[in-house]
Amino acid sequence: MERNIVGVWRLASTRATNPDGEQVGVPFGPRGMGLVTFTSDGRMMSVLVDGRASLPEGTPRQYSSYCGNYTFDGSTLTTVVDANCDPVRFTAPQVRKVRFEGGRMILTPPTSEIDGVKVTRELTWERITETSL
Repeated sequence: MERNIVGVWRLASTRATNPDGEQVGVPFGPRGMGLVTFTSDGRMMSVLVDGRASLPEGTPRQYSSYCGNYTFDGSTLTTVVDANCDPVRFTAPQVRKVRFEGGRMILTPPTSEIDGVKVTRELTWERITETSL
């Protein structure tokens, strides 16, 4: 059954794991904040940030935002980014694997390498409304 992603979703949790499945980080910090919206005509926008009021000295605040047209086939979300906060980072279509657990949507970007370790990130979203912004 294909799930519908149209609507507004809030970030519920994040995690990063190594190839052994051990947690190696929490993307956007221990108080990650985020919203993503998908319209019925194939447009999306996302914003994510480390939501802590203050960070340890020397720690940069993680922040990401982008938007574009998307396609979703029931298990893969592909966004052709046309505006974003970091032009170097978003140079190609953004591809995310999608799965659903109960009322939550879990997005998994491609594995990346951080300090020589392959890391898989997961962002878990809870739907706020089935109506997009």
